[in-house]
Amino acid sequence: MRVGLATALFAAYLAFVLWVTMSPSLDGVGVDTVADRVLRVLYRLGMPDAFGYMELEFVANIGMFVPLGFLLGLALPGWGWWLALILLPAFSGGIEWAQGEFLPNRVSDLRDVISNSLGAWIGTFIAATLRGMVHARDAKVLERARWEDQQERRRSRARRAPQDPDRTAVLDQLGFAEDRAPVSRR
Repeated sequence: MRVGLATALFAAYLAFVLWVTMSPSLDGVGVDTVADRVLRVLYRLGMPDAFGYMELEFVANIGMFVPLGFLLGLALPGWGWWLALILLPAFSGGIEWAQGEFLPNRVSDLRDVISNSLGAWIGTFIAATLRGMVHARDAKVLERARWEDQQERRRSRARRAPQDPDRTAVLDQLGFAEDRAPVSRR
């Protein structure tokens, strides 16, 4: 289910990124107006004047590719998430090439490939970290379920077999009662 949902969201977001990056002109998208507004707000919040449109565009390009890296990192099965580290920078390079070749009103810039790649890598590493955390949690849940099953089998055997009172008393005194959950020492 995770792979299917991540793939669907990746495809939808990829279509959005293609629409934004392959539009013949950014006038219809409203990027310049939004950028001006964002810069005015940032300046009021204390951002230095040296942070201009070029810097905002660099940061925005990083932000635009973080979801692509995250979703592709989740969509690729198993250890395949690392392919996103290669595919998305190549995709960004393809966008910049297409802008330079076919869209005269757009500017093809190597800085865009760098910022898009950084965003893709950040998103991919977030996805890989999340996948690792979920895997570790799942392993603990499975370990606990196996332990509980084992304990239930022991109790079932103990109910069927006659008890040795001396053995049970010694185990209880040593703290090895069979019906207790294992204590994590971490």
